[in-house]
Amino acid sequence: MGVKFEPKILAFLCKWCSYASADLAGVSRFQYPSNIRVMLTMCSGRVDPVFVMEGLSSGFDGVFVFG
Repeated sequence: MGVKFEPKILAFLCKWCSYASADLAGVSRFQYPSNIRVMLTMCSGRVDPVFVMEGLSSGFDGVFVFG
């Protein structure tokens, strides 16, 4: 009963927008949760919906596409 649920999150980050922010957070030594897996994409508009569905079917609890 004392087990805390932590969802596994897959995040697609645009190289030119959101990945730069994540990189800056890392350089600034800000920590983000370890249950987030980051995938670098050249553009968030190029993320195929099939990738989102594959992430969910692979066991991720949520998929974000950041642009």
